[in-house]
Amino acid sequence: MTSLLLFEIALSFLGYTGPLSSVLAGEHLAAPEHATLPVQPTVTVVHEETVYTHTPANNGSGPFWSSGCTILARVGDTVMLSEMETGHDVPPLCNTRWRLHSRTDAGWSLFAEAEGYRQREPTLLATTGSDVFYLNVNDSTEPPGTKYGPCTPYLLKFHLDNPSAPEALRPVWEGEPTFTDHSYRGYAADRGAGELLMLNIDAKTSEENWCHLKGDGEVLGNGKISFPIRACYPQVALKDHAAYVLAISDIREPVKEWEDYKFEQTQNTWDYVFRILYFTWTPNIGSQAFFPPIEIANVDATAGHISGQDLHIAPNGDAYILYTQREVSSALMRDKFFPDLSIVNSLHLALVREGQIIDRKTIIEGTDTSQPGSARFHIAANGDCYAFIYATIDNAPGNYLVPLNIPQDAPPLIPVPLRQPLSTFLLASPRAGNAPSNTIDLAGAGPAGAIVYAQITLEP
Repeated sequence: MTSLLLFEIALSFLGYTGPLSSVLAGEHLAAPEHATLPVQPTVTVVHEETVYTHTPANNGSGPFWSSGCTILARVGDTVMLSEMETGHDVPPLCNTRWRLHSRTDAGWSLFAEAEGYRQREPTLLATTGSDVFYLNVNDSTEPPGTKYGPCTPYLLKFHLDNPSAPEALRPVWEGEPTFTDHSYRGYAADRGAGELLMLNIDAKTSEENWCHLKGDGEVLGNGKISFPIRACYPQVALKDHAAYVLAISDIREPVKEWEDYKFEQTQNTWDYVFRILYFTWTPNIGSQAFFPPIEIANVDATAGHISGQDLHIAPNGDAYILYTQREVSSALMRDKFFPDLSIVNSLHLALVREGQIIDRKTIIEGTDTSQPGSARFHIAANGDCYAFIYATIDNAPGNYLVPLNIPQDAPPLIPVPLRQPLSTFLLASPRAGNAPSNTIDLAGAGPAGAIVYAQITLEP
């Protein structure tokens, strides 16, 4: 397809010689009732449709702002999508409200909506079964137009057969944290245990506060996670009482020379940088504190840029981490300070076992004409693992599947035949309690504010 170096991953992880699908399974190892998909399954786009058109809220957020979480859930045979609706003439920051849309065989319909505009950010979805799901909201407690004001995070528990009567589940936090309209939330569900994990950043201390709940709202525990520096946009997983958090550093430019030069050239006062990817975990959230965070990747020395893309937990507790990285964040910085380094994204995979990085691979090494963008894990019904990605290949944009369960040095890029490639998207993730499936449910940002739903099937 191209001389681009594609996905070096082979079965070299600790000398493993079996199928990688046994390592990268979702809720279970490959089940005999589900046949293993071939190296290149048939990929069919069943639906590709606009659910709603988003009007920008101009509040620093957007429908995909909480990138480590999802706005999509499959609940039984129903697909739920959380809309971020901007209020007409409602001043920011908290000038949006949630609206829930459901898709059945009859198409899309409005399921429920909030009465007032009290959100700055998108509201997030998780599920623990075939008829129940949970909406993570962050209500402002202040009058419209308040900026950086206090907010109250909690869950709304919905049943498919009773959209008008959600139950409010109130987390209990350790101490008295300060929560505002900038929540940097993490959110995960353990489908098998019927449990949920909420994270919310303290606006004063930058600690991530966590609360562990049962599906009925009973609080099982709470605590705080401290990173070496402020870290945001968490990818969170909860599985068999173990909890995992991946977050990216998010601070103002710390190097004075670089800060001054960027401002001199751009006159832009917004100068937050994302250069260190952190990971922390606990093997039992009910009895053991989170371990001190480790660094998965660091491009601090070269003014680079990192984005945490996704996190997947295998049945043995191994953490698989997808992230994009470039050596230097921009041409501006490269030309002045690092003329021999690259400003092109590459897509990487790291494997963490019990707090140790035991292997890392480059999935796509970017070039001047080909480079990756967003990437998410998808787990098939039998446990086979894929990366669903957006990439520009030979200057042509597209969406692709990369199978991660085959013993080849260069697995294929399998084209996904969407009419409109989607560069920004979220899937109905197993981290949010969605069951492994041969159906991919996707919400993406289309042209002119369109929020697109795509349903994609994988077949032998």
